[in-house]
Order: sequence, then structure tokens, then C-alpha cells
Amino acid sequence: MKIRQRDTGLGWADVTPREFFFNRRAFLAAGGAALIAGNAWANDELDVIPSQFSTDEQPNALPDIARYNNFYEFGLGKGDPARYAGALTTQPWSIRIDGLVERPGDYSFEEILDGVQLEERIYRLRCVEAWSMVVPWVGFELGELLRRVGVQPSARHVAFETLVRPEEMRGQRVPMLDWPYREGLRLDEAMHPLTILATGIYRQPIPNQNGAPIRLVVPWKYGFKSIKSIVRITLTEEEPLNTWQDMAPDEYGYYANVNPEVDHPRWSQASERRIGMGLFARRMPTRMFNGYGDQVAHLYEGMDLRRYY
Repeated sequence: MKIRQRDTGLGWADVTPREFFFNRRAFLAAGGAALIAGNAWANDELDVIPSQFSTDEQPNALPDIARYNNFYEFGLGKGDPARYAGALTTQPWSIRIDGLVERPGDYSFEEILDGVQLEERIYRLRCVEAWSMVVPWVGFELGELLRRVGVQPSARHVAFETLVRPEEMRGQRVPMLDWPYREGLRLDEAMHPLTILATGIYRQPIPNQNGAPIRLVVPWKYGFKSIKSIVRITLTEEEPLNTWQDMAPDEYGYYANVNPEVDHPRWSQASERRIGMGLFARRMPTRMFNGYGDQVAHLYEGMDLRRYY
């Protein structure tokens, strides 16, 4: 199963209205106009399976999702990614998978998606700045990919890297971070069925500013763990050092599990503001593990989550 994209200069707002996501017949009826816009799924690729892990919360509108982002490769402002990420070339794309795997190599985007069953998953995404949104991702389990390449018995962690291309990613032209952006998960976290590699939003390919063409989504962790525009996945025995953990270890730990009882040194984590509800909307209480405790709390039994933050 492959995603077909053509660069026409048109963005997400020129493609499919949000309401079509909930109506397959209407989506198909709009197929001609969407294909002219050059950023739609082919008809034979619309059969995605609703996931048992989806929240029943109302998803954010596509403008909320596509206009308000942290993606420092394109700038520090929340609107900078939407403003500048159109410069990013996403075809061709490949991911190097190496380290403690049986079948290392450079895998094309098409090879990675070949035979994969894409699922629709509506997840809460919460950022450490105490804002949140609900995103209808389309993707597949990271564990499915790791099983295909063969995880060696000594592997304990999975490390990820984002693309480095300063000629297209203007934020990388200044040393605000130690590029490439790096993240990591413990192997059991990576293999958990909630952890996905996302390739779409609202059944369209992911906009560049949201991490095109493929990104990680780990819904029980703060948003910075869900690394964007992945070009490398490495299986390791040792815990990898991640970008924010390296830059500010007193503020960002390896696990980054959503925990309302542990404040960031500069702000409270006990409540959040839902993007799209207006500046004066009532803040919402933050839930442990972002509300996914029933699924993931067992991964951390016996751990001091104030120490391992």
C-alpha cells in the first residue's frame, strides 16, 4: 500500500474539507478535485481500519492541526512550520534501519509501506507547553516494521533521527539544537500497539509541517517524543541520548510520560489548553499517561516516575 503525492504548490487547505473524513462516499465523490490538488489518497488506498485504540473525543479541525506546530527545523514559532515547510522535498524518501537488527538497510518509503495495513487512530497529542489537540492519524504499528526487519535478542532500545537538510529546513541553518533531532524509546514501548508510524492525517498524506512523509506517534508521552520526518531507526542495547534530554536534562527526561503530578521546572503540567477551543476556554485537567493508563501503566510498574520523568 503506497501513498501517491505530487507537488502542485497547493497545501492541505486546498484539498479535502474536514467533514469528508467521516464520509467515505463523499470523499470518493470529491476524488477528482482532490487529485487535481495533488495531495489525496488514491481510491484503492482509502480502506483504512478504525482502531480499537482510538479516543471518542472530537478531533481537531485540520487547520488547527496544520497551523500550530513545534518543528524547530523550520523555526521557533508555532506558525513557522506551516509557513516554511513547503520547501521540504519528501520524494524520494528512505529510512536507514540499522543496529541490532537481522536485516539492516536503506528502505524506501514504498518498501516500508508495502503490505502494511493502515489504521485510523484518533489520539490525543499533548505538548509539554501544556496545550493539546486530538488528531486523526493514519498509520501502522511501529512493532510491525521492527518485526519485519528482525530485532536481535540484545536490543533494548530504539533510536530515531530526523532529516538534516538545511537548504530546505531553514531552522537547521542556526545551531539552536544539535542537529539531527534525536529521540528514543525503550523496546517494549516501541513494540506496544499504541505506538505507530503515521503517514497520514484525515486520510490525506501528512502535511510537511506535521512530519511528512512519516513520523512517530506515542500518544501517552509528551509531543516532543513523537519525532517527525524520520530518516533513521537504530536498535541499540544502551539507552540513546535524546536531543532535549541532552540540551536540558533538568527539564526533559528519557521517558517523557504525561504526568500531571510532575511539573516542568517553568510551568505546571496539571492542566492543558485544547487548541481550537479559543483562548478563554476552560483549561482541562491533564490525565496520567494522557488517558492511556489502562494500556501502558504496566510498562512502568515499580518505577519512580518522578525520577524517571
